[in-house]
Amino acid sequence: MRLEQPIWPRFLPSTTVLACATLGPIGRRLPAPGTWGSVAGLLYFTVVFYPMGITGTLLLSAVGSYVAVALCGEAEFRLGRKDPGEVILDEFVAMPLCFLGWSMLVGPLPAWAVFLLGLGLFRLFDIAKPFGISRLQDLPGGWGVVVDDLAAALAACLTMHTAQWVWLWSHPAAG
Repeated sequence: MRLEQPIWPRFLPSTTVLACATLGPIGRRLPAPGTWGSVAGLLYFTVVFYPMGITGTLLLSAVGSYVAVALCGEAEFRLGRKDPGEVILDEFVAMPLCFLGWSMLVGPLPAWAVFLLGLGLFRLFDIAKPFGISRLQDLPGGWGVVVDDLAAALAACLTMHTAQWVWLWSHPAAG
């Protein structure tokens, strides 16, 4: 199966593509744009995904990821650079995946601590790109821009669930 860059954004004006891919001024004017895009994604999670279950989160994330692949890939083309730093829609759409099954994580930690931990782990995995995440950037177009962030978010989610499992296993009275 060959991944193709979606063509529909080609017909959009550059101002629209770049405004969406950079989340308006956030990606273009703030220092550490990837972190700010992740913070915006955390807010997106708390407003939109918070009441959803895993199925709703996965479905909405799939749609958002497809749109991000299309717009980030087109922005990459129009800016003439591979995975430009100001393009942060990828961080934004990936953040909700950090919290799959998040209600199971709340217990030993308050919700705000889970959110900060998820944000921190996501940024760590997005920047360091361990576990082969760096190879995902080699995918063509927007796929390479977005899929590595999705993998970083899932790695953060798995890390939090594993840490909770270890905690509950080693502290049976806490569960």
